[in-house]
Amino acid sequence: MLSSTEENYIKSIYNLSNNGKDNVSTNAIADSLKTKPASANSMINRLAEKDLLIYKKYNGVLLTKTGKTEALKIIRRHRLWEVFLVEKLNFNWDEVHEIAEQLEHVKSALLISRIDQFLGNPKFDPHGDPIPDAEGEILTQKHQLLFDTIPNTKTMVTGVKNSSDLFLKHLNKLNISLGTELEISEVIPFDNSFEITINNKQVIISKEIAQNIYVTIK
Repeated sequence: MLSSTEENYIKSIYNLSNNGKDNVSTNAIADSLKTKPASANSMINRLAEKDLLIYKKYNGVLLTKTGKTEALKIIRRHRLWEVFLVEKLNFNWDEVHEIAEQLEHVKSALLISRIDQFLGNPKFDPHGDPIPDAEGEILTQKHQLLFDTIPNTKTMVTGVKNSSDLFLKHLNKLNISLGTELEISEVIPFDNSFEITINNKQVIISKEIAQNIYVTIK
């Protein structure tokens, strides 16, 4: 049984490590969790003793198979709770992350299974991120950044790279959410901003926004 703090570390390492594939430095982990490197190092040693990760000085941290399995369980719970909060309790997509951060530590496998069934076994959360199934399998979604899309191509928003509250609230003001259909009219040479069409209206968005929206080609 892992503590909430241990689970936070496992999930953070998974996210920082390209889904468990790459080594992660102690400093990167400490920065992600807003703690001191010494504290992070102490927790890393504890998790290594539980066979959840491998730590070699100067090479960083790599999750073991068991560590990846635990990380995917936490991520599954988090994303299912986000779907529940948005679809059943009418939260906005910018309001659910912090609440799901608390709910993800409820470990009842039966509860999570019932919620999954109740929601119709969703494959993606409200931000377009894939939800691992009960076996830890993840459905990959074929999409690309809006920034990499050529003008006059019809697209649909399928996710966000930046899921911070501030960014999601800004997208709300632009009337952009999952499922929004949009088309790049022009890339403006002066500052590489994008003129896009949403519901027959022209909107200017920055290069940074275009680099944080995932779309699929229609």
